[in-house]
Amino acid sequence: MARVPSAVKNTLHRIRRVPRALARRPSPTPPAPALVPASRPWARALGLVAVVVLGAWLGLLVVGNVRVPVGPMDTTMALRPSFTGGTKINVSPLGALRLDSHTAPVRLDVNIDQLDPARSQVLVDHPERLSGLQDEVTQDVARGTADLAVRSVVAVVTGATALGLVIYRRPRRALAAGGLALTLLAASGGTAYATWNPDSVLEPKFSGLLSSAPSLVGDARSIVTEFDVYQQELARLVTNVTKLYDATSTLPVYRPDPTTLRVLHVSDLHLNPAGWKIVASLVKQYRVDVIVDTGDTMDHGTAAENGFLDPIEKLGAPYVWVRGNHDSLVTQRYLEGLKNVHVLDDGRAKTVAGLRFAGIGDPQFTPDRTNKPGAEQSQELAGARLASALRDQRAAGTPVDVALVHEPSAAREVDGTVPLVLAGHLHREDSEVMRYGTRLRVEGSTGGSGLRAIEGEYPDPIETSILYFDRDSRRLQAWDSIELGGLGLTTAEVSRHLPEENQPGAGTSPSPSGTTPSSPSAAPPATAPSPSPGSRSTPAP
Repeated sequence: MARVPSAVKNTLHRIRRVPRALARRPSPTPPAPALVPASRPWARALGLVAVVVLGAWLGLLVVGNVRVPVGPMDTTMALRPSFTGGTKINVSPLGALRLDSHTAPVRLDVNIDQLDPARSQVLVDHPERLSGLQDEVTQDVARGTADLAVRSVVAVVTGATALGLVIYRRPRRALAAGGLALTLLAASGGTAYATWNPDSVLEPKFSGLLSSAPSLVGDARSIVTEFDVYQQELARLVTNVTKLYDATSTLPVYRPDPTTLRVLHVSDLHLNPAGWKIVASLVKQYRVDVIVDTGDTMDHGTAAENGFLDPIEKLGAPYVWVRGNHDSLVTQRYLEGLKNVHVLDDGRAKTVAGLRFAGIGDPQFTPDRTNKPGAEQSQELAGARLASALRDQRAAGTPVDVALVHEPSAAREVDGTVPLVLAGHLHREDSEVMRYGTRLRVEGSTGGSGLRAIEGEYPDPIETSILYFDRDSRRLQAWDSIELGGLGLTTAEVSRHLPEENQPGAGTSPSPSGTTPSSPSAAPPATAPSPSPGSRSTPAP
């Protein structure tokens, strides 16, 4: 047999292999080798930490809240990620307070949601139970904290594991994420325990309306450095706020509607900077349409004091002002140059936020509080000038809704020419309907009498009011008197008052302008009468 050349033999071998190669599925081309950075393990670790943190945070948001009944209050407790830690207590609508209780990447949030009517009524019916309320609250807080710890562990592990499974799609990596989340939570708890500072209740940081009433937490100097006492002080806060909620829950049945005009009446701030914080908070919380100040904003009326007035531009509502006997013409000219401020004097009238106001400044300037000869006669003369201006406005077809003066003695001269006149000066609240039908409302000191608060045996409270007006008739429908305890006190009270003609079952009475006042914008049902609380008054300083 002839030898087949090796070249031919190799060619035939290749031809026979072609069908076999075609019959087999071609293997994929191997990927080109990637340049793996040296830091890839660190990148994986950082990615895992990001998944753990995000998953734990989502778990806390979804299922990490615990609703806890604390005494008569319904509260919500939760842990939240934080760079600084600490405790935040939200007391709606008063504001919030923060405690530097610990340093850890988690913060304890406590929201005081509402007062439970049934549990509150038990305390009202059995006031002797108030003595044991603090111990009850302490036990409730301890139970709620324990429940929160268990729920937080479940929420953190579940959230991190679920997100790890979604991201990596590998059970082992997902379980690793859950385990790391549990480790981080345990480390955070250990850090919080190691840095726990029960003395933080000595220096709480307040916001909202609470920033002007820090004494609500009680006498901080009596607190000792024990955790159970820390809980008791927290319980005292809840107890005091419970009393405030109880007061507001028993207000008369008048309900302002969205069209109601809300006027915030302040007076006699006497250079107390805390007054501006209270005003700004009330403007926001009550959606105030206009602020009315019946004078004595200053103490001596000097140009050096004018900087005290600058926050008025940022209060969030128009500001209507009349001069008091502690306010000078220098003060008045400075206010006239501020934005959003309406200064009234010499009977001038101006419409602000749908209400027509007219006023006259105090004819006396007595920053030293001396009683100059002829003071009473000058007040009566000023009131008579204002009454004449009010009659001219009514004759011109532009009747005034609210008149403003500083001293009540001047206000009495406008009786019968306007439905409502507002005043201050006395540092105590009062209200009456005068002989010819005009209602006189005297506001207390929104500045707590300023430095005068420390002159007497008892400190003066901080007082202000929210007045509700019907938008169509522009008549007073109701008012809320707000009182914060003075220096060293721990009270906060709100009481609602209804004019006699608006109380349930009352008939209409003639008004000073000869018309019949309209009914409230949200009339109370006749089957649920509620008496109007009487005005409180305190001795003048």
